[in-house]
Amino acid sequence: MSRSYPPVSIFGVPTDIGASRRGASMGPEALRVAGLVEAIAARGVDVRDVGDVVGPRNPVAPPVNGYRHLEEVVAWNRGVFDISTRELHAGRMPIMLGGDHCLAIGSIAAVAKHCRENGKTLRVLWLDAHADFNTSELTPSGNIHGMPVTCLCGMGPEALTTLGGMTPAITPAQVRQIGIRSVDPGEKRLVKEHGLDIYDMRYIDEVGMRRTLEEALDGVDANTHLHMSFDVDMLDPAIAPGTGTRVPGGVNYREAQLIMEMVADTGRLGSLDLVEVNPALDRRNMTANLAVDLVESLFGKSTLMRD
Repeated sequence: MSRSYPPVSIFGVPTDIGASRRGASMGPEALRVAGLVEAIAARGVDVRDVGDVVGPRNPVAPPVNGYRHLEEVVAWNRGVFDISTRELHAGRMPIMLGGDHCLAIGSIAAVAKHCRENGKTLRVLWLDAHADFNTSELTPSGNIHGMPVTCLCGMGPEALTTLGGMTPAITPAQVRQIGIRSVDPGEKRLVKEHGLDIYDMRYIDEVGMRRTLEEALDGVDANTHLHMSFDVDMLDPAIAPGTGTRVPGGVNYREAQLIMEMVADTGRLGSLDLVEVNPALDRRNMTANLAVDLVESLFGKSTLMRD
């Protein structure tokens, strides 16, 4: 099946400012070394690498009022927001290479603002082992990569919740989470209270990945901007060891490929985060190589020509 894709702009965000372990700052280069730009270009897509966001160094400081490195997290997310906004306005699909998952605050705030300005409906697919729905009161660590969804939904420090000019940037009803298998005790209550739509690994085991994706994509139409925020720790550590918060029992290779192929079938993918690749914990760059393989499927790679 022949599809057309908007031109793509890839940019890196070399920081692990919001993470619990160091090393995700090397993720953008690992993905470039794995051939991400070349793989997308081979699908016939106009793709360019626009370089890296520049931001402050990681101070490795303890939490203050429930947040670690808040000032630096805000600075990096402003940079992400600015580049994402620029590329969206240019009619291009931004692909953010993290870095850790706190950076999705900036990328999704930019996409949400773009959708409001253009009358589009935003749907966020959050692929992750974790719900990332903590607050400063609930977090056991203070790491902001465990809080991006709550910040985007208006619960968090003002500097992050107002990044896109509107609070909240999104609502829980716009989010579908897939692959979840690690949720903190207080976070569980907050998730239930706000009705976050989560397809955890038990649900996927019970009904299968095809039905999971059909439900997660239900209602996506020609007016939908689909944003995928892909944390590689969604994948089982046996196939993706290069990430800082590994949780056993994750999505396997074929299930991950089916996710990407079914998203590609919608033709509605408009932006992508690819985060938490940590080469310091990897084996011969296998996690970045796998991520590139999966992104190829997002851009139409398939075994057969399908109608």
